[in-house]
Amino acid sequence: MPRSVDDLLPEKQSARLRIYAYSIADDAHAGLLKIGQTTQDVKKRVAQQLKTAAIENFEIVLDEPADRPDGTVFRDFDVRERLKQKRFANTTLEWMRCAVEDVRLAIAELRANKAYEGTPTLDFPMRAEQQAAVDKTQGYYESIWAEDEDAVPEFLWNAKMRFGKTFTTYQLAKKLGAKRVLVVTFKPAVEDAWDTDLRTHVDFDGWQYLSRKTGGDPASVDPDRPLVYFGSFQDLLGTDKAGNFKAKHKWLTDVMWDLVVFDEYHFGAWRDTAKELFEGEDDAVRKKEQAIEFTAAEETFAEELEERGSDEDSFVPIKARAYLYLSGTPFKVLNEGRFIEEQIFNWTYTDEQRAKAEFTTKHPLDPNPYASLPEMRLLTYQMPDELIAIASQGEFDEFDLNAFFEAKGVGAEASFVHKDDVQKWLDIIRGGYLPTQVDAMKAGTRPPFPYSDSRLLPYMQHSLWMLPRTASCAAMANLLAEPQNAFWHDYRVVNVSAPGVGVGLDALPPVREAIGGGHDTKTITLTVGKLTTGVTVPQWSSILMLRNLQAPETYFQAAFRVQSPWTIRNPNGDDPNEETILKPVCFVFDFAPTRALRQISEYGRGLSPENPNPERAVEELVSFLPVLAYDGSNMTQVDAAGILDIAMSGTSATLLARKWESAVLVNVDNLTLKKIMSSDAAMKAVMNIEGFRALGSSIFETVVNKSESVSKTKKEKGDDITPAEKKELTAEEKEYKSNRKQIQEKLIKFATRIPAFMYLTDFRENTLYDVITKIEPELFQAVTGLTVEDFNLLVSLGVFNAGHMNQAVFAFRRYEDASLKYTGIESHGGLRHYGLYDTVVAVEH
Repeated sequence: MPRSVDDLLPEKQSARLRIYAYSIADDAHAGLLKIGQTTQDVKKRVAQQLKTAAIENFEIVLDEPADRPDGTVFRDFDVRERLKQKRFANTTLEWMRCAVEDVRLAIAELRANKAYEGTPTLDFPMRAEQQAAVDKTQGYYESIWAEDEDAVPEFLWNAKMRFGKTFTTYQLAKKLGAKRVLVVTFKPAVEDAWDTDLRTHVDFDGWQYLSRKTGGDPASVDPDRPLVYFGSFQDLLGTDKAGNFKAKHKWLTDVMWDLVVFDEYHFGAWRDTAKELFEGEDDAVRKKEQAIEFTAAEETFAEELEERGSDEDSFVPIKARAYLYLSGTPFKVLNEGRFIEEQIFNWTYTDEQRAKAEFTTKHPLDPNPYASLPEMRLLTYQMPDELIAIASQGEFDEFDLNAFFEAKGVGAEASFVHKDDVQKWLDIIRGGYLPTQVDAMKAGTRPPFPYSDSRLLPYMQHSLWMLPRTASCAAMANLLAEPQNAFWHDYRVVNVSAPGVGVGLDALPPVREAIGGGHDTKTITLTVGKLTTGVTVPQWSSILMLRNLQAPETYFQAAFRVQSPWTIRNPNGDDPNEETILKPVCFVFDFAPTRALRQISEYGRGLSPENPNPERAVEELVSFLPVLAYDGSNMTQVDAAGILDIAMSGTSATLLARKWESAVLVNVDNLTLKKIMSSDAAMKAVMNIEGFRALGSSIFETVVNKSESVSKTKKEKGDDITPAEKKELTAEEKEYKSNRKQIQEKLIKFATRIPAFMYLTDFRENTLYDVITKIEPELFQAVTGLTVEDFNLLVSLGVFNAGHMNQAVFAFRRYEDASLKYTGIESHGGLRHYGLYDTVVAVEH
């Protein structure tokens, strides 16, 4: 009898075996876990088991798939047997006396068909962006080594917190087959992550870890197993009284490190000496007789290095095969133009929030790995004129937070210089200042002040206030405690900048003690700089910027403290994969609007290389980081154009000229010079730039050869270099640096001609791409001396930094638009013969 079509095409059955574990909260089951398996929904299966006994005080603590990568599965009795081998007892058939982490380890071993050393229990793959970072970095390293096997490539990961930099770095090292990895940081507090990620993930089972904290003899490590050594610049910094590197670090100089990692690189990236010393290129290391003694300063380690000038020029010289730089806010690094696009992997706040939105659309039934990362909101407030009048600065009378919150005295005697005005500010942010209330009544709207709006108050339960000085923190604590400020007495104030409070992670315990679980408490943490990098306080949901932070690094490192996830896993005790998100959004409050929007503009423009048009880059950022501005009467959302207008409001012709005279617009490192030398067309193009014929084409080869020769000699000689050799190398070093400087100056001089061309052309240029494509070829060559094709070639080789030129082009266009509108002209019509061309020609020639 023939079968039906339905019989021939049956529906595919899907069932996945899962291992589960649950506990029962009573004396009889204390310390025990029931381990079972099912192809049903785990909650339903557990409910079936416990329903007849009417047991309700249970908690499902584990729910894991039981399949291996090869398609085979393991069973619940395999898990119990593995636990028995580890000497865990089973009281009855399916009950084991063990912890949930012990079960996870057994499952990880069964899944990988191997036994692990230590306690690695985590077994998760890289996310898509982490895999992309590894692939791009490995590809770049290998492309450089293919050209020169002795080259030492550098790569930058511009990845914000929660990217998983430590885990992904170890995956890169594993992919490279690295046996010796050196991790160096400016923030020793991050060691915990490097140690934990190595010990707890099964991918790094058998790896060795050493640091100052762990101790251990480097000579005793197994040469066949990967070694990770973690050190801080504070520890590696300095020499002994005889001018020699610390003896305990001598072994570091004898190792060829497969990968050297600089973590939290934004704290020292702009110090050229750090790089030079690690390459053994700077002999100024012995000019100081003693090592630097780092104090427990309130400011960040980066600021301390800046204040000390070049005193930090004493590092252990390290030999490396490759360098990896990690930073969540590498603004100064990017501005230096040291890394070109192919040397950078970006994972910014915008990337993260975009991935969060896309994952839900593409995988609606799967847990979103980005769901717990809150979206940020920036709220800026224009202060009343009476407050601005006492603390303003600059051409546009920006509100000077440092001056406004200036204080004198210490401890209980500390007081604000403008105490009455600070009191008014406290009244304003809780909606209790009468003039502001009158303005709101006239406007017919009530602006959302942080401590008065019912929508904001839940996010103010635990906040971070960043003030300019330790005296300001003490004065604020004293003022909040005064009788007239009864509203604030509900909040426990923790001043982590007070004398006696620890440094780094040691400042965290009093904050955590005050917050507790976070549900029944209210806190305000006062700080100058402590706890604004490298720490996680999940309950912090808002930060008040009460000091002038000019550097975007510091601003966003502090702001991202409040973006840490706050979740409850397994809230109902019946699904260990369920997660309740307690903080879907977080807030940054700023009271110097122009400066705040300038930071947003810098962040959006600097960290979105795929959007060369700055307005589009900022537009994408604010789609995930909405900006609301209070102008004294109304609170309105500010779009990208508005942000750029405000941020660039201080642009003048002088500042614009400086943009086009900046060294960041050109790249003259050895890699770029080699690209020029290897291309006849590029060399010919460069020789057409004014001044290069006088230098001669051989200058490129001279710079590259001499710099590499000096570096190689210093590495080989090390401490054995003689005074005569040292003198000779110093002379050669001065020569190639002088020649490199001349190349840079000629390229910058060419760059200054581009705005002259832009002014004369009829097109409206937003980006460098526009300059190259929407072009008048004859005019471009007449003004700059290069053909469009030659210029495009040099840009493609990285001779001219496209990212920074994009910013300069856009700034010129905004300034030019403002100038034209001021004169009532809306286009270039009739401008061709105005006097700028004659001025430029006269200056240039």
